Amino acid sequence: MFKQIDLNCDMGESFGAYTIGSDEKIMEYITSANIACGGHAGDPNVMNKTVKLAKKKNVAVGAHPGFPDIGGFGRRMIDFTPEEIYHVIAHQIGGLQAFCKVHRVTMQHVKPHGALYNIASKDRGVAKAIAQAVFDLNPKLVLFGLAGGELLDAGRKIGLRVASEVFADRTYQPDGTLTPRREENALIKNVNDAVAQVKRMVSDGVVEAMNGDFVKIKADTVCIHGDGMHAVTFAKQMREELEKAQISIASLNK
Repeated sequence: MFKQIDLNCDMGESFGAYTIGSDEKIMEYITSANIACGGHAGDPNVMNKTVKLAKKKNVAVGAHPGFPDIGGFGRRMIDFTPEEIYHVIAHQIGGLQAFCKVHRVTMQHVKPHGALYNIASKDRGVAKAIAQAVFDLNPKLVLFGLAGGELLDAGRKIGLRVASEVFADRTYQPDGTLTPRREENALIKNVNDAVAQVKRMVSDGVVEAMNGDFVKIKADTVCIHGDGMHAVTFAKQMREELEKAQISIASLNK
């Protein structure tokens, strides 16, 4: 049976005088880039540079909107109403769309960031607000969300194409959710363990939870984080090992 997976990475998270991640090096190994839109990270100069780089490397471009919280890197809960979340999403996608137009790039997808992503996977009202904003801006965009979460269901109901996202370097709970970052063993630091997890999710449609249970999961795209100490090596080895396992690596529109 033919197996294919998209490799995505959060990018463009530098801003002002601060450099975060190794975008240019990691872009060699991924197929989709989630570009920060000035909420949790990024700024107009970085957005422009990252879209331009993705085009050069033939990597699909997506918007990566989050809570407007640079100090907390978008990983802190902000008690916004669904209407306010709609406005945040629309505003940030619109900003990245401008640079896509400048560089004649077709935006492929939208993936919320951090706390907003996690809330949308469980809260139906937040999920619906995000899906509506994406649909209103461009109904052809693909909505990325946690496999099995509310965001994907909201996207399907409104008529968007959705992509079930899994994580290479995060552990899972028995209900299919990610282990919170504040908990011990939330991150998978050994690349071999991460590769084994991804292979199982793509080939067998299951992931081993922290309690040893095997949980069914659908994998359309896998996230690898670009801000770790060994992120480039991790991305390179992940791609090489998946290709050795005869898993095709391609963006969702290919």
